[in-house]
Amino acid sequence: MGIRDELVVGSRLALTRAAVWGIAASGDPLARLVAAPWRKDPYTWHAAMRAGTGVHRSKTGAVTVGRHALVATLLRDRRLGVRTADGAQPEPVARSPLPAAHEVSPTFLEQDAPDHTRLRALARPAFGPAKIAGYRESVEKTTHRLLDDALARPTFDLIADFAAPLPIAVISDLLGVPEVDSARFQHYGRVLGASLDGVRSLSHARALRDATGELQRLFTRLIAERRAAPGPDVVSTLVRALDEDKLTEQELLATCELLLIAGFETTSNLIGNAVHTFAAHPDQWAELTATPDLAAKAVDEVLRYESPVQLTQRFPHEDVEIAGKRVREGTMVVCGLGAANRDPEVFTDPDTFDIHRENSGEQLSFSSGAHYCLGAPLARLEGEIALSALAERVPDLKPVGRHRWRKTTVIRGLTEYRLAR
Repeated sequence: MGIRDELVVGSRLALTRAAVWGIAASGDPLARLVAAPWRKDPYTWHAAMRAGTGVHRSKTGAVTVGRHALVATLLRDRRLGVRTADGAQPEPVARSPLPAAHEVSPTFLEQDAPDHTRLRALARPAFGPAKIAGYRESVEKTTHRLLDDALARPTFDLIADFAAPLPIAVISDLLGVPEVDSARFQHYGRVLGASLDGVRSLSHARALRDATGELQRLFTRLIAERRAAPGPDVVSTLVRALDEDKLTEQELLATCELLLIAGFETTSNLIGNAVHTFAAHPDQWAELTATPDLAAKAVDEVLRYESPVQLTQRFPHEDVEIAGKRVREGTMVVCGLGAANRDPEVFTDPDTFDIHRENSGEQLSFSSGAHYCLGAPLARLEGEIALSALAERVPDLKPVGRHRWRKTTVIRGLTEYRLAR
């Protein structure tokens, strides 16, 4: 692709961004969730998504669903998929509009049955109950090693020094990725995570293309190494499946990329969002520091109150009726996970953060149905251990300076959050 072609792509992205901003300026809740400056206050627009029947037609062409019961039902409804009925993957897609250096296959998160079912089944054994229980000791050791290093300094960045390196180390070990570059992986996660909102600019498209290419090269080398010398890791298991013709090499590369990025992105944001939320609710933090065993319940309440994943989308494969409204086949249906998690019909005083809440486990932050997050048990374990350790070792939360949120909508998390010892 030449300079002229890239300029065309850049112009198209700029026009799309301007159009969305214009729709947002008119008051459209979905567009305001995406566009600055309104996205800084997402829960105002989530409340608008829940209003009335909880089903609204956005001027963007999508239909939004915000009530918990409706969102939960749609996520389990097999008449809707993550692609349209003809298998197309409409915008926004987590891929660069610029040509890639290598063939790029969608991950199983971006596919419907039967391919989704087949590929997910190959990865599922690594996240079974027995496996997750076996990871606890390793997660605890990594947690305390990182805290030892962070607390040796007067101040540290919770995200760069702890919340991100912890799940990166855990998922890299699980996959068998050697020589982990935590800062580089954080960059990959932010670039790929931002693309869930749609590619924003030409520079973002280039970064996305480059990150995908670098990940492909990393896993291509690792696959060759594991074929020559298999180990107990997930990549070795997937290489055996490749040799048994259970998936293609491109599907293997895409699955490795998904497991790596998804394996740390949600957990990193969960830990960061948790500390930010507790700092704003010192009474709740005092209760956790007094009783660190509350950490598991606290994880669910953080997931409900400040979900790392705020939205997901589905496409009806036939005309459907949602809360009395007819939605045509192929229409993008945006399911508000953040909106559903604060639905007053399910959660009493939903805008109140309460780690003693009995039904916080009903939150939908990990989705539901066929696409329920495969790594949810591992994320819960890491979140529980991280919060418990922080409560014991950093009982006096002292945020320092300004914190920074990501400029994204689907993924909600912090890029920087400094703490003092």
